[in-house]
Parts: sequence; structure tokens; C-alpha cells
Amino acid sequence: MCRSIKQLRHADAAPTDQELHDAALQFVRKVSGYRVPSKRNQMAFEQAVNEIAETTRKLLQEVSVPVANKT
Repeated sequence: MCRSIKQLRHADAAPTDQELHDAALQFVRKVSGYRVPSKRNQMAFEQAVNEIAETTRKLLQEVSVPVANKT
């Protein structure tokens, strides 16, 4: 789908707010077909980005990360 969206789940660190925003923005751009929305659609576009970023944050907090085998 969106090859430029990078994996945000890592064992060593949570994603930054900027990383979450950037991934959500890329997703919304791809789904909507707009790189930059019109003024009329700006509010809906920004709301979608914010909601997706927050949902992604919640998902990553709930998903368990496998512990590396150190043997």
C-alpha cells in the first residue's frame, strides 16, 4: 500500500509524536488521494491524521513486542 510508511514498532523505543504524525499523514494522503487538501477539506483531513496517529499510538501500546533471544 504505502511503501514510504515505515514500521513504528520497535523493541527498544516507542515512536515519537512526529513519527506517528508522519505515518498517519502519509496514510491519509494515500487513502484520500490528496497530497494537500483544499481549504474546504482541511479540517476533515487534519482530524483524520490526528485520529489515526492516536489510534496507532494506542495500538502500539497494546501490541507485545517479542523479546530477542539472547542465547
